[in-house]
Amino acid sequence: MSELRTLIAQELSQPVDPRVSAFAGSIAARYGEAARAVLFYGSCLRTKDLDGQMLDFYLIVSSYEAAYGKSWLARANKRLPPNVFPAEYGGLVAKVAILSEQDFHRLNRISASAVSVWARFAQPSRLVWHADPAAEAQAVDAIAGASITLFDMTFPMMDMDREHSILDLWKRGFELTYGAELRAERKERSDSVVDSDPERYARFGPAVVAAIAERERGTSLKIIASREAVEKRWRQLRRNGKLLTLARLAKASATYAGGIDYLAWKINRHAGTDYVIRPWQRKWPILGALVMLPRLIMGGAIK
Repeated sequence: MSELRTLIAQELSQPVDPRVSAFAGSIAARYGEAARAVLFYGSCLRTKDLDGQMLDFYLIVSSYEAAYGKSWLARANKRLPPNVFPAEYGGLVAKVAILSEQDFHRLNRISASAVSVWARFAQPSRLVWHADPAAEAQAVDAIAGASITLFDMTFPMMDMDREHSILDLWKRGFELTYGAELRAERKERSDSVVDSDPERYARFGPAVVAAIAERERGTSLKIIASREAVEKRWRQLRRNGKLLTLARLAKASATYAGGIDYLAWKINRHAGTDYVIRPWQRKWPILGALVMLPRLIMGGAIK
């Protein structure tokens, strides 16, 4: 196992609050044999603050058909992954994103059409439930692609006129990914992700560089992308990311009860606004969200 995969496996296995583990087990139980792994990530992992917060989980399933049967939900999850559902357990609340093992691996690679998965899993996460050792190994392999993708997409975007630390590279990478999504967080949030655990990123950085070097040694054809080509790719990712956010929000109106209220809560929490959802927006959540988002973007609440 490479040094990067070893670090990921060690990080995934670190203990969490027992309530998180119990919550994860309850999520997996709802999907029976289709459930392969449950990952815990995000701000609640960083702060360890659970009460009154919205926890973030990814449920990895063997396939969408196994998870949903022939339901339209399987088609929705396949065409516009992930599906996102609310969950409650033991006094805690969470949102649960569902991906197949195949999509989880694919969306952590550079060929992904948006940054949303690899940007998150380049950050710390915990494997809080898994079906068997094979599911654990597949989760490690999928997540190993996230940091490699981040570095591949960030190296050409660094200022070549000065020296950089490994932490500078991480911060620049997260700055780029935050700009490629329709997010409520302020610009400084990308730096705070690294500053919350700089030792972790300093430890992982050389392992990512070593993994990239090992990959290059293993191929007979080495292709180095120009800054111009990578800038073009980032423009595409920014466009895709914002369009996908709107599309997923529209989908969530059918799968996520109270999704529009969650969106307003998330924006108000991170942007310091006091947007209030009106009754008609709850009645027609897709239209309500489409009306709300442009106003918030113009006002600077979402970048």
